[in-house]
Amino acid sequence: MNGYCCIACATTQAADFAGFVCPSCGSNLDVSYDYEAIREEFVQDFDYSPFLPVSRLVTPFPLRVGRTPLIAATRLGKSLGLGDLYIKDETRNPSASIKDRATEVALRRARDVGAETVAVASTGNAGSSLACLAAALDMRAVVFVPENAPIAKLTQALSFGATVLAVRGNYDDAFDLCLQASSEFGWFNRSTGYNPFTREGKKTCAYEIWEDLGRRVPDRVLVPTGDGNVLSGMWKGWCDLHAAGLIDKLPRIDCVQSQSSAAICHTVWRIRKQGDSIPDWSTLNVDEVKATTVADSISVDRPRDGLAAVKAVIQSGGEAVTIPDKEILAAIPEIARATGVFAEPAAAAPWAAVKQLVRDQEVAPDELLVCVVSGSGLKDIDNARTAVGEPLAVDPSIDAVRDALRR
Repeated sequence: MNGYCCIACATTQAADFAGFVCPSCGSNLDVSYDYEAIREEFVQDFDYSPFLPVSRLVTPFPLRVGRTPLIAATRLGKSLGLGDLYIKDETRNPSASIKDRATEVALRRARDVGAETVAVASTGNAGSSLACLAAALDMRAVVFVPENAPIAKLTQALSFGATVLAVRGNYDDAFDLCLQASSEFGWFNRSTGYNPFTREGKKTCAYEIWEDLGRRVPDRVLVPTGDGNVLSGMWKGWCDLHAAGLIDKLPRIDCVQSQSSAAICHTVWRIRKQGDSIPDWSTLNVDEVKATTVADSISVDRPRDGLAAVKAVIQSGGEAVTIPDKEILAAIPEIARATGVFAEPAAAAPWAAVKQLVRDQEVAPDELLVCVVSGSGLKDIDNARTAVGEPLAVDPSIDAVRDALRR
């Protein structure tokens, strides 16, 4: 780790900088590395320790984070005439979401700087992730969530012993309160779009995709997007590999959002309407919306890592795709029945986006596509039930079974 560079104004900070955001403009920071040195020490067995900003990566972590399966979604792809479709199944992480990647790196960093309490603002998944991994490390976790967060995610966080504060308001209210409380009480703030180390954790997903594809680079990676941190992390991972000379091309990173929570997509569209000129990132404002989507994990009014996400889509040449909630919910059983993977609404959105891109003839049949399934359907059973219906009620007789099967 060399230091930090501001996402907006490009001001740099040394590696010993103690803050989380740019002191010049207040924007998010990106961790920088000496890629020449990494290239020289890279060996045949890929070890991504040099790509991470923590000093204790050699220390075994109590839980297995990452190393999730990349599944060939052959039947899903065949239904659309696609021959090379994969899903990255992030439901296999300890708390059943991709957020564990960010939490592991953030907690390692918190340990490095001597923090005892770690706080986070979350729509649900980051909170349950912090609670889970902090419990494994015997660290205190404080979780701020909007009061309407799914009960499954709240129960998960409470089960791990976290202090859970349900804020009477939305995610943005929870974020602001977490920021204020962390400053007041001296807590390490793990919140995405504020803490630069969360992006460093999520980028490891790109490394694994590359490895599992036999060190091939996909044509597209479709990412469910709320505050933008998963998407910016995915792009950072591929850029790391490229900067270190390990790959010779980069994938398109497609931003997938609900039509009811599409601030980042709206911003990308606005930029592209202005022509081919590169925007001035230091003055660009990311749109804000009033999010109402059923996909709570990507329900964000003001994307806290929005600028980094917009840059990733623009720089990679990716698409900005918005999906109606009805199609997001319909994608849940489609993925489950064709792959055996149960996705929460946000995690099902990339498959819905693939279908839309194919309808719009934006995807060629021979493209290699990867959909990031970011979290388990067990985290939001209520919305999944609306997509799959109810079981068939029968009397305890074989005749009743026959009647039910005919129906």
